[in-house]
Amino acid sequence: MALDETDRRILRVLQRRGRISNAELATEATLSASACHRRVQRLEAEGYVRDYVALLDARKLDLPTTVFVEIKLSAQADDVLEAFETAVARVPAVLECHLMAGTADYILKVVAEDTEDFARIHRQYLTRLPGVAQMQSSFALRTVFKTTALPV
Repeated sequence: MALDETDRRILRVLQRRGRISNAELATEATLSASACHRRVQRLEAEGYVRDYVALLDARKLDLPTTVFVEIKLSAQADDVLEAFETAVARVPAVLECHLMAGTADYILKVVAEDTEDFARIHRQYLTRLPGVAQMQSSFALRTVFKTTALPV
């Protein structure tokens, strides 16, 4: 089903303030509370709203270091890709894993306490991932911009 501007307005607000009350959301979306509730339920049922989460502050949790790791695999066979993806999903410090087109097969986003903690994660987890032929890590010096909100 196509989204209208009211649906998009609801989604924009929910992305930034997921704990907003239905009454407040209805006001911002210029709808009655019942109409707003029906629309949110439809957006959830149709999969536009996948989940509600709390975004945590990595610095407060002593995980201020972000590392992007480029992975090249030894082969591109389905079984190699599947084995890698299954194993990397179990690494607690990996926040994201993307299959890529280009020079790297995968890019991982990893969080760590510091360089020593990343070295531990590298030794304990990353070097043991199946099918890895080459790895290159780049440390983020500073996060300039970060959002979870999609442009709706």
